[in-house]
Amino acid sequence: MGSPETQGLPEEQHLGPVVRRREQITPGTTDQRLLDTEGESEWVHTDPWRVMRIQSEFVEGFGALAELPSAISVFGSARTPVDSAEYDAGVRIGKALVDAGFAVITGGGPGAMEAANKGAREAKGVSVGLGIELPFEQGLNEHVDIGVNFRYFFVRKTMFVKYAQGFVVLPGGLGTLDELFEALTLVQTRKVTRFPIVLFGSAYWGGLVDWLRDTVVAGGKASERDLHLFHITDDVDEAVALVTKEVGR
Repeated sequence: MGSPETQGLPEEQHLGPVVRRREQITPGTTDQRLLDTEGESEWVHTDPWRVMRIQSEFVEGFGALAELPSAISVFGSARTPVDSAEYDAGVRIGKALVDAGFAVITGGGPGAMEAANKGAREAKGVSVGLGIELPFEQGLNEHVDIGVNFRYFFVRKTMFVKYAQGFVVLPGGLGTLDELFEALTLVQTRKVTRFPIVLFGSAYWGGLVDWLRDTVVAGGKASERDLHLFHITDDVDEAVALVTKEVGR
């Protein structure tokens, strides 16, 4: 037999579960590329390597949150001013959820998220922040007791739903709307069950609800019963009572 250097490429190449043939065959072996310290470093940015990072984020998230008590995820704008009525409502909601026996989970940022974490901390409850890597990320707020930072939005969103028994949604922007409609879709399609969604602030959410009823439902794009997937209130006690009732507490 000739040396590996003098032999041509094989007709078929097996790289773990992947089979490559003809022009798709690559020189060398997986072990060789792994152990070759002189090689390019671009491999850490390839899709197969990203899968490992995604897996590690799920593992870290599950490990950090698996022993949480019953929890409610609270969403809202990072731009909510500290001296606003919305911030005060967030603090009161955080406190009331702890008094009702829940941990509080937020996105861990400033604004409404900080307010809910602050309320939970002041009530001596479990205050959780699930952060996300962003170009303008400000880090986890000081009121978070258990914090997990994520690279990937979809992993983070899984944690919000998996470890919460319901959502309370304060006024917010596109990120808040993303979480809201994700939850509504999961409940509508019965991917999750017994999952209350409470919109806090009728003046803020009223226009959206009107559009859903008068345009989406009226146009046949959703069912009338879909409007019952969420509640809307301006009262902190009612918001907590709604999530408590629906999760059977």
